[in-house]
Amino acid sequence: MTQTEFLVLLPALTLAVAALVVLLADLFLPAERKQLTGWLTLIGFAAAGLSLTTWPAGMAALAFSGMLIADGFASFLTLLFVIAGSVVTVLSLGYLPRFGIERAEAYVLLLLSASGMVLMAQAQDLIMVFLALELLSIPLYVLAGLARPRLSSEESALKYFLLGSFASGILVYGIALVYGATGGHTDFQGIVGIQSGELRLAGLFDPVLMPFGVALVLGGLAFKIAAAPFHMWTPDVYEGAPSVITAFMSVAVKAAGFAALLRVFIQAFPLQSVQWAGAIAILAGLTLIIGNFAALVQNNVKRMLAYSSIAHAGYLLVAVPAAVTQTGANTTLSFDVLGTILFYLLSYGLTTLGAWAVVTTIERREADGESGGLTLDAYRGLWSRRPGLALGMALFMFSLAGLPPTAGFVAKYLVFSVAIQAGLLWLAVLGVITSLVSAGYYLRLVVMMFMRPGEPTVADTWGARLTVGVMAFATLGIGLFPYPVIQMAQRSVMAFLR
Repeated sequence: MTQTEFLVLLPALTLAVAALVVLLADLFLPAERKQLTGWLTLIGFAAAGLSLTTWPAGMAALAFSGMLIADGFASFLTLLFVIAGSVVTVLSLGYLPRFGIERAEAYVLLLLSASGMVLMAQAQDLIMVFLALELLSIPLYVLAGLARPRLSSEESALKYFLLGSFASGILVYGIALVYGATGGHTDFQGIVGIQSGELRLAGLFDPVLMPFGVALVLGGLAFKIAAAPFHMWTPDVYEGAPSVITAFMSVAVKAAGFAALLRVFIQAFPLQSVQWAGAIAILAGLTLIIGNFAALVQNNVKRMLAYSSIAHAGYLLVAVPAAVTQTGANTTLSFDVLGTILFYLLSYGLTTLGAWAVVTTIERREADGESGGLTLDAYRGLWSRRPGLALGMALFMFSLAGLPPTAGFVAKYLVFSVAIQAGLLWLAVLGVITSLVSAGYYLRLVVMMFMRPGEPTVADTWGARLTVGVMAFATLGIGLFPYPVIQMAQRSVMAFLR
C-alpha cells in the first residue's frame, strides 16, 4: 500500500480500527464501566473526522487502481457521517441503559457501518459500491434487532435483512449486466470510455443490454434511499428498531445512498442520462406523493417520521435529474445542483437528528418490554413540562416542513429553483404542493405539544439536551445565514465534476 492509498483509505480505516479497539476494550471492562465503550466510540468518530485533514485540498486523489477517490464530495459526506455517528453515540449513552440494551457490540457495529458509508462516498467502481453497501448494511441488520427479545425489534431486523438482501441481489444483477454490456468494465471511467470512439465501433459495447443494467442498479440504490415504490420496508423497520438506530438510518444511510446514486449515475452513466433522468423524475414524484400523504394519517410518531424520511428522499430526487442536462452529444454537469443536494443532506440530517433526540426522551419501556410513548398523545403538554424540548421539536418540525427561517426552507427553495431552471416545472410544483400537505402532520405534533393539556413522561438526559440544543442552533443558524454553507457545499463538488 502506497502512502497515497493509505491516506485515501484513512477515514474508513480509522473507523474500522476504532471498532476493533472498542471490541477488545469490552473484554476487559467490568460491567459497571461498560459506558466507556461509548466514549471510545466518540473518540473513534473524532479521529475519523480529523483524518480528513490529510486529504489533498481542492483536488482529487485516486487509489487502488482507481477504485477509491479522495475529493471534496467524499470529504463533505464523511463529515456528515461522523456528525451523525457522534450524535447517535451521545444519545445512546443514555438511551441504551434505560432500555436495558447496553451492549458494546452496538458501538462496534455503528463504527463498522459508518466505515462502509465512507467507502460508498469514495467509490469509483461498481464492485466497490456493492462491497461498501454490504459493509454498511449488514451491521444495521443486526442493530435493528438490538432490542431483542422485543418482538417489534426482532421483526424490524428480519424485514430489513430479507428485503435488504433482495435489493442487494437486484444491484448485483444490474452490475453484472453492465459488466457484460461494457466488455468487462466496472470502473466508472471504463464504462464511459468504452461507449465512445473506436471501442464502441469495435462491438465491445452492447447498447441493448446496458439499459437493463442501469435500471436494476437504480432499483437497488432506490431501496437504500427509501424511494417509492422501494420504500415498503421503511415504516416497519424504523418503528421496530431502537430510536437511536433509527436516527442513524434516517440520516446517514440516506446520505450514503445518495452518495452512491450521484457517483454511479453522473460519473458512470452520463451517456444514459436521457433515460435515467426521466425515470428518476418519475420516482421523485411518486415518492413525494406516497411519503407525504401516508405520513398524514399516522398516529405513531416513529412511523410519521419514517414516511417523512421517504418524502425527503423525494425532495432530494427532484434535484438529481437537474444535475445532468443533455445537449446533443455533450453532457453538462452543474456543480450548483450537486452543491444543492449536499446542502439539503446536511440540513435534513441536522434537523432529523434533533427530532429523533426529542423522540428518545419521550419513548419509554413498557412492562412487557415493548416501547411506549410513541403516539402523538404522548407529546400533549410537553411545552408546560419541558419548554426547551418543545421549542426544539417545534423548530425541527418547521424545518422539515420547509418554513422560514430554518435550514429546511432554504434547502427546499434551492431544490425547487434548480428543478425549475432544468425545465422540471411539474416536479417543482408537485414538490410545493406536497410541502403544503406535509405541514399538516408536522404542525399537528406542534399543536399537541403547545395547545393540548397533558403530563408527558420525559427522560431528560444530558445527551438529549445537548443534541437538541446544538441541532436547534444549527438549524436556525443555517436558515438565517445559509450562504457560507452553500458555498462550502458547492466547493466540495468541484473535483467531482472534473
